[in-house]
Amino acid sequence: MKNCIIYCTVPNEFNANLIATTLVEENLAACVNILPAVTSVYRWNDKAQEDKELLLMIKTREERFTDVEKKIKELHEYTVPEIIAVPIIQGSEEYQNWIVNETK
Repeated sequence: MKNCIIYCTVPNEFNANLIATTLVEENLAACVNILPAVTSVYRWNDKAQEDKELLLMIKTREERFTDVEKKIKELHEYTVPEIIAVPIIQGSEEYQNWIVNETK
C-alpha cells in the first residue's frame, strides 16, 4: 500500500471547505486537514506576492493523485493551484489501512 499527503493552498474558508468536503464525500480522500493562517510568499507575473491562505493536507492513496488533482482543479479558485504530493514513508498500519479503505 502506498499512501500520500497532497498539499494544496486555498484563498479562503469557503474554497477550503468545498474542496475538503467534496474529496471526502467522493472517496478521493480519507481525511483533509484544513490549517488556517498560512502566509505564502511567491512569484506571480514576474512580481513577488504575499497572501494569507489556508493549507489543505489531503490523505489518500498515491494511485488516486490524478483523480484528486482533477477534482481540485474543478473546484479551486486559482488559475494554477498548488497540488503537490509527498509519500507517507511510515505510519501506523491501522491508519494506513484506514486511508486505503476510505479511498476505494
